[in-house]
Amino acid sequence: MTVALTGELRAVRVVWQREMIHFLRNRGRVALGLLQPLLFLLVLGTGLGSFAGADSAAYRAYLFPGVLAMTVQTPAIGAGSSIVWDRETGFLREMLVAPVRRSALLLGKCAGGATVATCQGALVLPLAWTARTPYDPALIATLVAELFLTALSLTALGALAAVCITRIQTFQAVLGFALAPMLFLSGAMFPLSGLPRWLALVCLANPLTYAVDPLRRAIGVAGPPAVPQLPVAAELALTAVLAAAALAVAARRFARPG
Repeated sequence: MTVALTGELRAVRVVWQREMIHFLRNRGRVALGLLQPLLFLLVLGTGLGSFAGADSAAYRAYLFPGVLAMTVQTPAIGAGSSIVWDRETGFLREMLVAPVRRSALLLGKCAGGATVATCQGALVLPLAWTARTPYDPALIATLVAELFLTALSLTALGALAAVCITRIQTFQAVLGFALAPMLFLSGAMFPLSGLPRWLALVCLANPLTYAVDPLRRAIGVAGPPAVPQLPVAAELALTAVLAAAALAVAARRFARPG
């Protein structure tokens, strides 16, 4: 039992390490991942803040948690594309012949994707000055922990989609269709209070809503929370349950032969 568990953990570590190596070697990806948040904060945040007749810095402070979520969203869900790509190139078949359970390989993929997304989000934290957010060590640690939980849930969703979709072109199309609505319907760009009831219900059904709101509350941005009826602990618990459920379903489907 101990030998088998050691082998499973080693497989998880190897797959995780492979994802990290790809991330560290792709410097262009890291640079582009920093450019987009910078444009959102300085250009979109300043422009919309001025258009609304409000203090641009105040709107950037509101926008900053959403930008953090956006930064981890793309690489987290996109981690599933590596599963589809490995399947098409045949590398996944070589991994599956290893004497370990398939769920261990999937767990390593998700752990690697979540770590990569969290690192990408952590690189945006120095931009907190644009939103007048203090560089408090406790606050930074809280934000990183919440970003990792967010990244893990999104990576699990991406993995679930990847084990169901076999073609990379279809997966990329689904990915492109899902990213923008999830972001804009999460309260990342505008508060959910005051929206029409039908749109507010759609926003509350969006899992990313329960990840953006804890980030905003941690920073202490003024204004009504996106989900006023739920405490932060409940929102984080919902995000964790979503991650566990998506991982469980994805692992079960991934374990099927064929």
